[in-house]
Amino acid sequence: MKVIICGAGQVGWQIARHLAGERNDVTVVDSNPDLVRRATDTLDVQGIAGFASYPDILDRAGARDADMIIAATHSDEVNMVTCQVAHSVFAIRRKIARLRAQSYLDAIYSDLYRRDHLPIDVVISPEREVAEAALKRLASPSSFDIHNFLDNKAVLLGISIDPDCPVVNTPLRQLTDLFSTLRAIVVGIRRDGALFVPSAKDQLFTGDDAYIFTHSDDVRRTLEIFGKHETQQHRIVVIGGGNVGLAVARTLEQRTERLRVRMIERDRKMAERAADALDRTIVLNGDGLDSALLDEAGIATADAVLTVTDDDKVNLLAAVRSKEMGCKMSICLVNDPTLVPLMGPLDVDAWINPRSTTVSSILRHVRHGRVRGVYSVGDAEAEVIEAQVLSTSPMAGRKIRDIAFPEGTMVCGLLKGDRMVKPVADTRIDDGDLIAIFAMADDVPEVERLLQVSIDFF
Repeated sequence: MKVIICGAGQVGWQIARHLAGERNDVTVVDSNPDLVRRATDTLDVQGIAGFASYPDILDRAGARDADMIIAATHSDEVNMVTCQVAHSVFAIRRKIARLRAQSYLDAIYSDLYRRDHLPIDVVISPEREVAEAALKRLASPSSFDIHNFLDNKAVLLGISIDPDCPVVNTPLRQLTDLFSTLRAIVVGIRRDGALFVPSAKDQLFTGDDAYIFTHSDDVRRTLEIFGKHETQQHRIVVIGGGNVGLAVARTLEQRTERLRVRMIERDRKMAERAADALDRTIVLNGDGLDSALLDEAGIATADAVLTVTDDDKVNLLAAVRSKEMGCKMSICLVNDPTLVPLMGPLDVDAWINPRSTTVSSILRHVRHGRVRGVYSVGDAEAEVIEAQVLSTSPMAGRKIRDIAFPEGTMVCGLLKGDRMVKPVADTRIDDGDLIAIFAMADDVPEVERLLQVSIDFF
């Protein structure tokens, strides 16, 4: 497949890394020659320096025979015009654009993206993706990561292993014997900064981060077995009144249960905008690091604080100060993945990487075919791929034990009809099943070969 990626920033580079690693023909376009050079020096891609919306630049990038274009520059308008040029001049069949401005995303204007108007097949909103991720973290305060799969019948939980975890130092094979009715599997472990797929003889140690795939009905029991306890959240403080904070507060206001939400925003105009847009949320104008203002927001009795400003360091420090002042849980927005190792020592309970959430969303649409979902784990270290098994797949009609899965993969779960099945060695994978597979990044191409995935255009 030939793909043009417009924008060589964090998201564009990461998408290029994924697609180039899967032996696609990738060309990166960016107006910044240094970013293009970084991409071509570190990845197996071609690079063009220039404005992505210019027809001659797209022509040089090979648009005449491209299968897909991904417009992920920093400008919404450039991304929109790029898709229009790709459609009108080069007839590129699939066009994905990243748009940030909320006005472009309002449902009442969705007619704008019809093929005879502004032909964009898929619109990705990083702010909305991040807001949804934040709400998921709030819904499961004991997990640092959470994502739904298999028609919401299964959940991937990220859980930090504490010293009081009941199953610490227990071989994973014994967990099956001890909890025979539990529909949960440990599919990944991060230890000393390295992520790996465990074997049955591996154990969980204090300080590990475990990724656990479980039936949605068994989430509460799974958390209890791993030493976590869910609590109701009634008081929430949001630090940052930008698009992410505003989207979270709006959603919280729509919930049936009565929640007390308070927001802190440093910029006066943004604070006023948030106050006008929200009904029940109290908006305070000031510095989210100010102890007096945090005290006024009721941080000492808050069940959770969500720090979502556009400054990573402010988010980290605000989360730390909030916990120090008595807040029970902190969720932090962090763009720089090198800061993630600090979360444990700083006692930050959960974090959101906008790049990972956006990359996951784009990959879900890039791998269209029978792939139903792709979730990027960590700093794109691994993926959970959900796909429908085709009759042409090498795994169709065979038992898991008889399939040559790569070492860095694990079958997480199967959906047979409307029944979620916890996979074991003798489980047979049938044509039409929905399957979820945890795969380290290097093993994704082999997983796709086993799934016989291809790009479909609709």
